[in-house]
Amino acid sequence: MHESRSAALSGVRSAALSRARAAALRRARAAALIGLAVAASAGCSGGEDDGKNGETAELGARPPGAHRWTGEPCDLLAGAAPAEGFTLGSTTDSASPDPREDIGENGTRPRYRQTGCLADLKAPDGTFWKLSTTASVYEDPGPARHAYRVKEDLDRSHGRGPEKVHDAAYALPADDGGRPGRTLLLWNGDLVLTVSAYAPHGSTEREVRKDLERIIGNAARRTEDGLRDHDAPSPAP
Repeated sequence: MHESRSAALSGVRSAALSRARAAALRRARAAALIGLAVAASAGCSGGEDDGKNGETAELGARPPGAHRWTGEPCDLLAGAAPAEGFTLGSTTDSASPDPREDIGENGTRPRYRQTGCLADLKAPDGTFWKLSTTASVYEDPGPARHAYRVKEDLDRSHGRGPEKVHDAAYALPADDGGRPGRTLLLWNGDLVLTVSAYAPHGSTEREVRKDLERIIGNAARRTEDGLRDHDAPSPAP
């Protein structure tokens, strides 16, 4: 009688252990499947790269060039999408043919002419974004380089960055009445270029940063290339 009771208890304990092992095995398999799904999702999306793999990060430095002024800067942005899924909407040229004077080194007053474009962009979801470009074309590359360095030092002293894109370009966050944005500043030869883009109200910087980087990177490439005088000798680096 005693032996039968012991055998029964042993059988119960064995069954309980088997069920516990089976449950643990199921949990381990479920955790493994979840881990694989998360890894696959991160691989497809590129993971969280904080914008380091965005378009502006891939905006490589070009050899210094000579540039010319244009009265139709918005035309430089036409003919290609601002970024994948985005379309260029209404545009407004802002171009002054009159030369201006800058405050240069050692009291010099270098001259430059400015041209720019303000454009509406339509995103794939139907929301409207904003893009602006401002290009200052100097008579000589030296003053252009000085103006770029002064702006970079000013942004750094005010704690606004900068986030280096390459040795002659940097990016920083921007804001337009609560609309999150991003600004790129670039120097090339006799050109100092500023490109800014802004997402709709209610957006967060984290949500829109990659699209902003693509937009300003593409706009900077097209503007710099469109203003470049390909027949003129390139200035020394």
